[in-house]
Amino acid sequence: MSSSSGSDSLSTVAKGIEAVLFVSSAPVSTDALSELLSVSPARIRREIDELRDLLLRHGHGITILKVSGGWRMASSEDVAEIVGSFRDTATIQKIRLSKAAVETLAVIAYNQPVTRGEVEDIRGVRCERVIETLLAHGMIRIAGRRRGTGSPLLYRTTERFLETFGLSSISELPTLEELDELVPREAPHSSGATWLTESD
Repeated sequence: MSSSSGSDSLSTVAKGIEAVLFVSSAPVSTDALSELLSVSPARIRREIDELRDLLLRHGHGITILKVSGGWRMASSEDVAEIVGSFRDTATIQKIRLSKAAVETLAVIAYNQPVTRGEVEDIRGVRCERVIETLLAHGMIRIAGRRRGTGSPLLYRTTERFLETFGLSSISELPTLEELDELVPREAPHSSGATWLTESD
């Protein structure tokens, strides 16, 4: 980059620094950038100074900070409130499922539409609270009532269930025979879903 010439175009080195800091989850040292980009540490510091100046001059919402002996990209101070609100919302929306909830969800997914009583017969335990939790998280929905005595509610999985477990359709679920062959029954899901307390 050549701020001294009045141009905002980035040099190959500056683009490399920007990209590395963007994808890195930890601060990157000047020496590491120097070795990676095959330029002197002085050149790295100069390019970073110019990058920071460019971001500030054009009012970007990000900046480059020196922390823990390295460099990292961070949100600028003037958008701190917006970023804080986003983090709060993301935390609230994060789905955290207990082992009981995952088991109940699996029973519903493989037997839908299914009543609570049928889920409880399969799991051998009461599932009222777990089903309420899954409904609250939007992982299952009420899909009518079964005809017959008491007309119990029927439950199905939702689009959010598919999104959470990385499925495009319910038909992509492995068969029970495939699960027996590929995944130990005790193993947790690898979908990114995490865990709640057993009571949830």
